[in-house]
Amino acid sequence: MDCIFCRIVAGEIPGEVVAETDEILAFLDVMPLADGHVLVIPKMHARIVEDLPERTSGALMQVASRVSAALCREFGAAGTTMGINNGAETGQTVPHVHLHVVPRFPGDGAGSLHSAFPGFAKDANPLPGIAERLRQQLSDWAGA
Repeated sequence: MDCIFCRIVAGEIPGEVVAETDEILAFLDVMPLADGHVLVIPKMHARIVEDLPERTSGALMQVASRVSAALCREFGAAGTTMGINNGAETGQTVPHVHLHVVPRFPGDGAGSLHSAFPGFAKDANPLPGIAERLRQQLSDWAGA
């Protein structure tokens, strides 16, 4: 097994597990951005979010929500930033879905998600046109 996260799930590599369900494992990141930085992963191997069954992606968010609340209580965090780098081109370094839950504090200097895109031209594409293109892509989805 080449996937380091699958090896953690299998118990081949130790991890500081903080929460576990039948489908999901949450453990401390070994290269944390803040004390308490947790990775929440599906136990099944999936490279990107789109590869997950809907039930599993929902379970991932349920565990992330509980981890977020625990981080705020335990560390006195003002909130958390949650994020998924979904594919190698986005900065995903381990090709297994993982949701970062990072506790945030006043003055930590990390900025918001928006600060990751400082050069994006907001007026480059009109919202109605983008929305229509996405509605077309999602038209065969039962939830749309």
